[in-house]
Amino acid sequence: MTEQEIKNIVETQRAYFRTGTTLPVCTRIQALMRLKKCIQAHEAEINAALKADLGKSSFESYMCETGLVLSEITYMLKHVRSLAREKTVATPLAQFHSRSYQKPSPYGVSLIMSPWNYPFLLTMDPLADAIAAGNTVVLKPSAYSPNTSRLIGRIVRKCFAPELVSVVTGGRAENTCLLKERFDYIFFTGSQTVGQEVMRQAAAHLTPMTLELGGKSPCIVDKTANLKLAARRIVFGKFLNCGQTCVAPDYIYCHKTVKEELVKEIKKQITRQFGTDPLASENYGKIINEKHFCRLLSLIDYDKVTAGGMTDITGQRIAPTVMENVTFSDAVMQEEIFGPVLPVLTYDSLDEAVRTINSRPHPLALYLFTRDKLTARKVMARCSFGGGCVNDTIIHLATSEMGFGGFGESGMGSYHGKDGFRTFSHYKSIVDKKLWLDLPMRYQPYRRVYDKLIHLFLR
Repeated sequence: MTEQEIKNIVETQRAYFRTGTTLPVCTRIQALMRLKKCIQAHEAEINAALKADLGKSSFESYMCETGLVLSEITYMLKHVRSLAREKTVATPLAQFHSRSYQKPSPYGVSLIMSPWNYPFLLTMDPLADAIAAGNTVVLKPSAYSPNTSRLIGRIVRKCFAPELVSVVTGGRAENTCLLKERFDYIFFTGSQTVGQEVMRQAAAHLTPMTLELGGKSPCIVDKTANLKLAARRIVFGKFLNCGQTCVAPDYIYCHKTVKEELVKEIKKQITRQFGTDPLASENYGKIINEKHFCRLLSLIDYDKVTAGGMTDITGQRIAPTVMENVTFSDAVMQEEIFGPVLPVLTYDSLDEAVRTINSRPHPLALYLFTRDKLTARKVMARCSFGGGCVNDTIIHLATSEMGFGGFGESGMGSYHGKDGFRTFSHYKSIVDKKLWLDLPMRYQPYRRVYDKLIHLFLR
């Protein structure tokens, strides 16, 4: 798509937004209903596209992508009227007689840039929030998941007029052209490196934005943890989507006294969940492309691999791999892994673990396995992270009742449910002053008012 075509899309959407067509809540509801029905009608095609791009099974595609999108749309359909309603707030006595209220208003023309690892979910989820808030939207899905991106384009064209929602496909050139345009809001999900560039470009127009990034999310396992259950849930969270999940446990940080037993249970769970030959499993995904595949191989120190390590070069697949005796100076600990490689590190005391985690960039997620409630309170209060779980992994993002997002190096802003509506809305603070009372003391000349007040209080 050319730079001029992109410019035309943005200008057309801006003109359409200014007509006020997106403002009525009933219009937003109709748009969301069309989207929901279209997704349901294309579920088999969505599964096929995700299988082609990432090797996902139909069950995983619904559980982690399609089903979550439908859940978000259902939440918005149920709550959009109340979310879009003006909220009256208290008025100071000095402004008597007035009504003060906050009015949620759409930003306008929004840009949503989505990644390849959950290409359907991370495109359609923020789209539902943006439509519910009354915006027009330009979608830019990833070029690395071409089958899903093409399908998203077809679904959007069936559901919406281009002046309401348009899809721009392509790669770096299209991204560059899009970021030159002035949008009213930008929502970006992806890597920290690209996020920094998006933020730099947005600064030229002072465009507000949300960044959903990633980071090295720790998984702490203390000496009181239920190790069998911990291993089961860690293996699920780490190797879901072949490890290509922004909130996957990046590494295990366990108490040194439980490391041997924990690793033993993790190995058992890998076999139980993926079989003796995970690369032969139809339900185990693949690495998105050769570049990412080679990057992951460069992070594996085979002298420290105690489970897995097998690769399928032709199919770009890496078996669930466990590395022991890892230190924070190893290559695998210098960047977000974003793949099926699980390093195991140990600590001597919980205070040491908390200090170490807080000395590193803020992660998008943190997980803790413990039976000790005091330990849970301590870690959740003292560690800095976006969101997480106690005695589980991943599941905190699978709800529309809580916002999802990071801060610092892992992003800014949040979405899902009410938070998603708020993300794509500006809340105008308005005072509606009545006409029948107009106190004179605020007007010039102030000396005359001051003299009257003095005379009143001193007579």
